Amino acid sequence: MTTESTPNIPLGVPTAARMYDEALGGKDHFEVDRAANAKLYQVIGEDRVRSTALENRRFLGRAVRYLSKECGIRQFLDVGSGLPTARNTHQIAKEADPHSRVVYVDIDPIVAVHGRALLADDSTRIVTADMRKPETILDNPRVNGFLDFGEPIAVLFVAVFHFVTPAEDPSRIVAAFRERQAPGSYVAISHLTTDGMSQKEQEGWHAGFAGATVPLVLRSEKEIHRIFDGYELVEPGLVRPCDWHPEDDGSPRTTSLFGGVGRLERTS
Repeated sequence: MTTESTPNIPLGVPTAARMYDEALGGKDHFEVDRAANAKLYQVIGEDRVRSTALENRRFLGRAVRYLSKECGIRQFLDVGSGLPTARNTHQIAKEADPHSRVVYVDIDPIVAVHGRALLADDSTRIVTADMRKPETILDNPRVNGFLDFGEPIAVLFVAVFHFVTPAEDPSRIVAAFRERQAPGSYVAISHLTTDGMSQKEQEGWHAGFAGATVPLVLRSEKEIHRIFDGYELVEPGLVRPCDWHPEDDGSPRTTSLFGGVGRLERTS
């Protein structure tokens, strides 16, 4: 049986989780992360980068609220969760049911250090693992001994697959989770896209992550849509995150991302 892995994150190298935290105005990042984001801000514009991060975060919140309140989901596996910030998955899910269970997974061990201090809860767990190796998550007793895969589970891949190369294959990763999910389960995905993004902006995103622990891979709408194979997209489908079940939640509007939620109607 596979136990929890601890990926090796080199010191002094920016990580996606900490860069995202900085873009959201958080405090859990280092100078290397701020320097990496400064490259993004210089080429793309600080307001646009921060708006993209916030739009993505608002999408996560609305997706979890929809899944918990409208679909009755009580189990969430938040893969590539990043550092804890305001309105985390478990906080939103517990508004529908205080007994909802959430497992956060991230490759950056610092996420676990901060998360375990802030999110200590009998119904919430944090696991350090690499989603590129799905078995390190799915066969981890801290995950499968806590979540019941015989019942519907929502797996969240929010702003993570643009850090997965074509060789590592996002569809392969999703399929591994889908095979374990019960009918009536869901997947939520958001992803940076080339559609509507200028060449200069694309180059800016790549430059910002050039020295990070993971490369950046931008994909077209069609490529992102294929990652949902095996699921039926719920309305309104794959759209700009600000247009997915919009609310008056302060979500900015950018052309940097696509997001959607899919339902597993039956096992493959």
